[in-house]
Amino acid sequence: MSHEIVPVDPIDVPSTSYSRQILGREDSPERTTGQFTRSLTFREHVSEPFASERLPATLASEIQRFLRIANLVESEEPRIAYLCRFHAFEIAHHMDRNSTGRGVRQFKTSLLQRLEQDEEFTVRRRKEKSDVRELKRVYHTYKEYIIRHGESFNLDNSQRVKLVNARRIASVLYEVLKTVTSGAGPQAIADRESIRAKSDFYVPYNILPLDKGGVHQAIMHLPEIKAAIAIVRNIRGLPPPEDFQRHQPFVDLFEFLQYAFGFQNGNVANQREHMILLLSNTIIRQPQKQSSAPKSGDEAVDALMKKFFKNYTNWCKFLGRKNNIRLPYVKQEALQYKTLYIGLYLLIWGEASNLRFLPECLCYIFHQMAYELHGVLTGAVSMITGEMVTPAYGGGNESFLEKVVTPIYKVIEKEAEKNKNGTADHSMWRNYDDLNEFFWSLECFEIGWPMRLDHDFFCVESSETSKPRRWREMLRFRKKKKKTDEEMEDDEELGAITEEQTTPTSKWLGKTNFVETRSFWQIFRSFDRMWSFFLMSLQALIIMACHDVGSPLQMFNANIFEDVMSIFITSAVIKLIKGILDIIFKWKARNTMPNNEKKKQMVKLGFAAMWTIILPVLYTHSRRKYMCYFTNYKTWLGEWCFSPYMVAVMIYLSGNAIQLVLFFVPAISKYIETSNHSIFKTMAWWGQPRLYVGRGVQETQVSQFKYSFFWILVLLTKFAFSYAFEIKPLIKPTRLIMKVGVRNYEWHELFPEVKSNAAAIVAVWAPIIVVYFMDTQIWYSVFCTIFGGLYGVLHHLGEIRTLGMLRGRFHTLPSAFNASLIPHSTKDEERRKQRGFFPFNLGRGSDGQKNSMAKFVLVWNQVINSFRTEDLISNKELDLMTMPMSSEVLSGIIRWPIFLLANKFSTALSIAKDFSEKDEDLYRRIRKDEYMYYAVKECYESLKYILQILVFGDLEKKIISSIINEIEESIRQSSLLEEFKMTELPALHNKCIELVQLLVEGSEEKLQIEKSEELHGKLVKALQDIFELVTNDMMVHGDRILDLLKSQEGFEEDTDIFMRVIEPQLFESYGEMKRIHFPLPDSASLSEQIQRFLLLLTVKDSAMDIPENLEARRRLSFFATSLFMDMPDAPKVRNMMSFSVLTPHYQEDINFSTKELHSTKSSVSIIFYMQKIFPDEWKNFLERMGCENLDALKKEGKEEELRNWASFRGQTLGRTVRGMMYCREALKLQAFLDMADDEDILEGYDDVERSNRLLAAQLDALADMKFTYVVACQMFGAQKSSGDPHAQDILDLMIKYPSLRVAYVEEREEIVLDMPKKVYYSILVKAVNGFDQEIYRVKLPGPPSIGEGKPENQNHAIVFTRGEALQTIDMNQDHYLEEAFKMRNLLQEFLRNRGRRPPTILGLREHIFTGSVSSLAWFMSYQETSFVTIGQRLLANPLRVRFHYGHPDVFDRIFHITRGGISKASRTINLSEDVFAGYNTTLRRGCITYNEYLQVGKGRDVGLNQISKFEAKVANGNSEQTISRDIYRLGQRFDFFRMLSCYFTTIGFYFSSLISVIGIYIYLYGQLYLVLSGLQKTLILEAKVKNIKSLETALASQSFIQLGLLTGLPMVMEIGLEKGFLIAFQDFILMQLQLAAFFFTFSLGTKTHYFGRTILHGGAKYRPTGRKVVVFHANFSENYRLYSRSHFIKGFELIILLIVYELFKHTSQSNMAYSFITFSVWFMSLTWLCAPFLFNPSGFTWEIIVGDWRDWNRWIKEQGGIGIQQDKSWQSWWNDEQAHLRGSGVGARCLEILLSLRFFVYQYGLVYHLDITQSNTNIIVYALSWVVILATFLTVKAVDLGRQLFSTRKHLVFRFFKVFIFVSILTVIITLSNICHLSLKDLIVSCLAFLPTGWGLILIAQAVRPQIEGTSLWEFTRVLARAYDYGMGVVLFAPMAILAWLPIISAFQTRFLFNEAFNRRLQIQPILAGKKKNR
Repeated sequence: MSHEIVPVDPIDVPSTSYSRQILGREDSPERTTGQFTRSLTFREHVSEPFASERLPATLASEIQRFLRIANLVESEEPRIAYLCRFHAFEIAHHMDRNSTGRGVRQFKTSLLQRLEQDEEFTVRRRKEKSDVRELKRVYHTYKEYIIRHGESFNLDNSQRVKLVNARRIASVLYEVLKTVTSGAGPQAIADRESIRAKSDFYVPYNILPLDKGGVHQAIMHLPEIKAAIAIVRNIRGLPPPEDFQRHQPFVDLFEFLQYAFGFQNGNVANQREHMILLLSNTIIRQPQKQSSAPKSGDEAVDALMKKFFKNYTNWCKFLGRKNNIRLPYVKQEALQYKTLYIGLYLLIWGEASNLRFLPECLCYIFHQMAYELHGVLTGAVSMITGEMVTPAYGGGNESFLEKVVTPIYKVIEKEAEKNKNGTADHSMWRNYDDLNEFFWSLECFEIGWPMRLDHDFFCVESSETSKPRRWREMLRFRKKKKKTDEEMEDDEELGAITEEQTTPTSKWLGKTNFVETRSFWQIFRSFDRMWSFFLMSLQALIIMACHDVGSPLQMFNANIFEDVMSIFITSAVIKLIKGILDIIFKWKARNTMPNNEKKKQMVKLGFAAMWTIILPVLYTHSRRKYMCYFTNYKTWLGEWCFSPYMVAVMIYLSGNAIQLVLFFVPAISKYIETSNHSIFKTMAWWGQPRLYVGRGVQETQVSQFKYSFFWILVLLTKFAFSYAFEIKPLIKPTRLIMKVGVRNYEWHELFPEVKSNAAAIVAVWAPIIVVYFMDTQIWYSVFCTIFGGLYGVLHHLGEIRTLGMLRGRFHTLPSAFNASLIPHSTKDEERRKQRGFFPFNLGRGSDGQKNSMAKFVLVWNQVINSFRTEDLISNKELDLMTMPMSSEVLSGIIRWPIFLLANKFSTALSIAKDFSEKDEDLYRRIRKDEYMYYAVKECYESLKYILQILVFGDLEKKIISSIINEIEESIRQSSLLEEFKMTELPALHNKCIELVQLLVEGSEEKLQIEKSEELHGKLVKALQDIFELVTNDMMVHGDRILDLLKSQEGFEEDTDIFMRVIEPQLFESYGEMKRIHFPLPDSASLSEQIQRFLLLLTVKDSAMDIPENLEARRRLSFFATSLFMDMPDAPKVRNMMSFSVLTPHYQEDINFSTKELHSTKSSVSIIFYMQKIFPDEWKNFLERMGCENLDALKKEGKEEELRNWASFRGQTLGRTVRGMMYCREALKLQAFLDMADDEDILEGYDDVERSNRLLAAQLDALADMKFTYVVACQMFGAQKSSGDPHAQDILDLMIKYPSLRVAYVEEREEIVLDMPKKVYYSILVKAVNGFDQEIYRVKLPGPPSIGEGKPENQNHAIVFTRGEALQTIDMNQDHYLEEAFKMRNLLQEFLRNRGRRPPTILGLREHIFTGSVSSLAWFMSYQETSFVTIGQRLLANPLRVRFHYGHPDVFDRIFHITRGGISKASRTINLSEDVFAGYNTTLRRGCITYNEYLQVGKGRDVGLNQISKFEAKVANGNSEQTISRDIYRLGQRFDFFRMLSCYFTTIGFYFSSLISVIGIYIYLYGQLYLVLSGLQKTLILEAKVKNIKSLETALASQSFIQLGLLTGLPMVMEIGLEKGFLIAFQDFILMQLQLAAFFFTFSLGTKTHYFGRTILHGGAKYRPTGRKVVVFHANFSENYRLYSRSHFIKGFELIILLIVYELFKHTSQSNMAYSFITFSVWFMSLTWLCAPFLFNPSGFTWEIIVGDWRDWNRWIKEQGGIGIQQDKSWQSWWNDEQAHLRGSGVGARCLEILLSLRFFVYQYGLVYHLDITQSNTNIIVYALSWVVILATFLTVKAVDLGRQLFSTRKHLVFRFFKVFIFVSILTVIITLSNICHLSLKDLIVSCLAFLPTGWGLILIAQAVRPQIEGTSLWEFTRVLARAYDYGMGVVLFAPMAILAWLPIISAFQTRFLFNEAFNRRLQIQPILAGKKKNR
């Protein structure tokens, strides 16, 4: 070997002298040494492993391998272990001499103690004279072992483990030996990296072992891998390595790029493998021409170039710059250049860290470095310096990170810090989008290269600069733009820096292109065309209703038409408002806005103002002044009339006419938008700002027609309904109200002079207007249900729903399987090429057709085996469902699983027994049922086969042969019924069962001689009985058999004599001569066939319900259905697209620990819960483990299996990993089917994989090349160092699944200049021989999590993924083996064109697996299922607005890594990070599809509190989307109908829900105004306005949303499709009985509260739900904290409104109408108050209620303070509850105060209705009411002061004080009742008046908290708020306490909460009893 060790003079103990030098330092005190040596003796020495896993983070990566190897070899080579540990100590001391790192001193001390302990013992055990010789001896031993076995393929697992260990040991010993023999001491330690690099015995690798030792592995022998490596290693023509200070030739192109540009080693190694795998997977799919070399790879590299640089080239075109990808004309050189450019981009991307969220920033960096790369390759000379072009940042190992990435990262980090954890306004800091969009303008080139760090881009402090300087900079930039292209290229790419550019002053650029402003106006601004359309339509409908239009033709009446055209005045006003809003909202982005954009905004505003003036003026002056033109022809118009106003409108609409024309020709519109030609830029300038994204998002005309047609139907229905039932019925009442003159008000009217009762009209019309804007969402839901259902029917959804349907169509599954999942086109094409012109071969079936049945059987059995492994089925069910594999399968004969044939044989016997017709009729009847025919045939053939093997006596064989011949001859002649007596068939059936049971019993165990003889006798007896039964009782001519026997044996006696002599001796043994073969031969196939025959004979009707497990049934049904769906043809595994799976993980459960399983701390134990929830699976698990119960499992030490069983039924990472690893298992099986011949298939996949190691290695190689699974365990490093059990669980997962990779972030301290400095690394590890092995380590510029946690976690790990596709899987998901078989079909979707472009995201359906027990979980699962199926089905097609809603979508990986990644990560604004990936993809002209033939499991929350937190998080996310630039751009860039789709399927759903609730408030407050002012009485008496039908319609529409019917209708349709409409109807009724309406109404409150509050004030945040397994009781204080402000307050407000309305409404109003209108409001208010307690398990149990009351009182009285959590103190919770107000702006606070004023209406209205006022409406009455409030507040304050002064020491005084206050209040009340006629009703009404006022004052005080905090007023506010909360708590608690006395209430609650569990006969009562017991 080139690095052979050259020994120097031996030193006996080289470590000893060196150790003394170190031991003399302060690190090892003498005290320690002396103390240890005194107690040390040889006898007491015990060799124990030294802790190698929990090491200081600063040292672990450098010394861990030495400590591990020491533990590994210590038992055999203790001295070697000692030397390895000492070497680790030396490295540790060299790295941190002063032990300043965390934990370093303790580690060094313990290691030093261990070395002192082992010194003497290991020297004695040394086999050589010196340590050097000892090292050499062991080193050469392992080296020889490696040489001997390193090239072997046929290694089993144990041998493979030994070889890997040998490589690891040899590699470490080489380092130790080299260090010891070098004699350089510390210098050798410092040079350990170079020493380690020379040792190639063991080089950690991910997938491809690219070192010398890996060339013999199977994956390295794949031709495509070899071709890709050859491309990457083509270094011909590169500059000499001496130019880059390297003394050896470059290994490959990546090493050249590393030395040229300064990339990290880990990044280079990672991207080298990435590039090779991408190339190889692309090469194998390229069509190979016969004339071209198959290994050239030109087409593959071109394909990758196109994908990787599509975004870069578009960016260059957008900016008008020439791209820097310059290729030579020579083909071979061009291939090398292309590879270098791709490699350069990958290396930039791989090291970019958080810059990966800035795709155009990466384009800028690549643009500059590609120019340098071209200069280096061509030896170009700089035109400015005259020297050769060299990289600006080349040289060091981390120079790219430090000089390019870090400066930009620091900008991102500092800007993110200004976010203040989500409390700062978005306009105060630049997020990822702002920083990226800076590179959408030519100003980005001012940064230069090398980058000017004084540029404004790098300034993060907000500061104002003077206008003259800004104008000078603009003038300078204009002058620069006038340069020629060549000068510009030289300036930007050669780094020319002028004097002007070095100006030291810089300013903060501010926002770029968009400002995320918190305002509801954002909804209008984003979708202004929709709101304008609805407003204009509303105006038109009102005008039509006023003219009483009954037909559309009446619209063309001149007067009506002119009035309707007044809507364009409204349009002009709306455009003016839009122009003003645009300027206001873009003001903070003015610094980065181009001048022409600013001018355009001003011109637009000017035009809008002009039209706002012109159109009203013209309309006013020309109204009813027409110029008419009479037509000469008899047309339906008759005449044309127009006015100047109409002409002006035509001019006004001319711009819209152009847009309309372009709408109908989307291709032209797209071309205009995407073209960079100056003419088209000018044409597009007026419409939208010219941005890099959002251009060319138009769909094809077919797609456009489909979604336009959908929305035309929706809008026509909506407007017809609104006109007929909402607007037109309101016109007449409105006219009556306007005519009534109100003279006497019942309160002090503030505006008595207002005419036409405007306030009353507003009160009547406002709810209608709100519902008008909301009900489009309802009609969308209705049509979504209809269209989604039709689409599902057309795509075969639900064709196989039940077991009966599955059995009925099972015979079609093999052909469907063959057509869908077996690749066939490629092989057939190859055969056609081989056949040439020989037509006689064309008719033969291909091998794929011949063995397709065998492949189906093999796959089916693997699926059923996976069911057994998952304990979904029992052993018996496994036997009943498995299909036997035999050679007959290859000929197309198949043996169906027995569960299909259950009872078929018995039924056939019953038919034949009494059949009296002809044989043909019997055959026809049996043949009619195909499974019956197969059952009869197989039973007959099996009996023949068994008898043939069992009987080998000559005489017996002849007898049996004769009988069989008789039977078959009778069948041929159709005389079976005549020749045989069928009535004896049941008896024969029983005898056959007895015979087969004896055979099974004989083969089950090794029989003793006595037992064997006994069974032998029984068997002979059974055979004789059968013979006698057949010949005597069944065969009509049984004497033929006897005659035949007589003739054969030569007997002449009578038959009677023959029967007497011969018959008893049949089948019996004569001495040594046996007549039957028993026991049967030991053959697995024979035993399987006998067992199957027995099942065929014995299985009855019970097998019709196989499998019993509902989940197994569902999975089988869906898999069978999916085979008939439209899916792409399956390619061979080798030709399929490669893909990765990425799962982010933070601190969630990996597997349940044993302690967690049995813990009953908060409720019942998890294992107890699991046993009750999954009783059938628990039973199957015990059967699989061979145990009786849980105690037996523990005794046999199967705790680990128990942990796995429970974890696989929770929402754990272990379940997710197991599910996703099915993909690898499926790929290996499919690769086996692609490669195996018929014999291998018959032998079985598992057997072949075990016996044929070469084939197994090839299968592993293909699976590795095509599939990678990376789990981004962000905290794994911290968990390892802290000893968290989660770290060991993750390691166990990696050991269990060797191909699993874990990526994590390591935070560690490095000693720089004797000072610790925090550094961060992104690390990829895998499991090697029981330990985690580091593969790649990439240093980061800083902490990666500076934005939202989950996308940042994904971003750091995405560099370790591989392949062309990437599937994102959350850690609460699951996958199934049968679904994994369809992955290669799914990936082929990327090669299909969907409209204008191929897909970039593939959407998949999800199955919610958590809906099986709790009713809430059932509701949630159905709601979620309807969205992920019928909802997304419609979004994808025809609406074309499906985005990315999380997991498990599959991304076009290259598309997304070049465009910003798979999510966005800006703090707060991207809270719903996943959906922004869909927005980004759509804006960048991607295509998102939805595919229903593949499903993935998904877990959801199961308790109300968990669900509410999830709903709150989603609502927060939607409110942040509302103000985001992505939604704004989608709303502006989509055409009108697609914009409607976007709105109503994203934020529109939440806004519609919000305004539906607002509509209720508007209605009730409007009615309150009418009632309290006296207007209602006047309108009823004088205008006869009683029941307004429109209001009833409006409230009914609101109820549609409130009761959950928006999701209910699609849900019923989807259930109907998949389970049948009868079941859907039953489920819907059952859901209502289980209070589903309560749940959906309550969820509505959650959505509206958090959506509205977040838009107004912010405060969006991630809310962890915990994903609890057990449904547990939440105490009262927890429920109050969670729902007080979102539900309880609003519920009380609605109830007070209803009570007041009931008290003062006019008696002549219909009670029925009142009940109908207010029912939904009563229902909503009561639901918001009661639902948390109704859906709280054990919520009405008296013992628990008492505990909740104590806890509530403790919580409400506890004082808050620093460090006291909100669950401990009311005061802490109250302060946290106002957190959203702290970052709120002045406008939002003012709006909050304005909304709070509604609570003063009660007081103002009610005080005038008190008896004490005696109908006085003077304003003084209202003023006196404030005196009462002030007195009340003073009383409360006095009590509070008294408590503070007297309650502790003078308690008696405080009691007297309270008595005095009480008596005083009572005296005042009695006095007023006697003097001023104060009544009891007055007291009640006063409470209704003053309580809302107090709450309103509290809300106002909270809004102005910054101004009053620290004053006594704020302290009094807190006291008052505590009193209100306590009072509300008591009111809520009282009904619960009363109901808890009634046992029936608790039973009823349990029933409706767990009804689904009762239906499944699960044991809920033991669970609840267990909870009570454990409390």
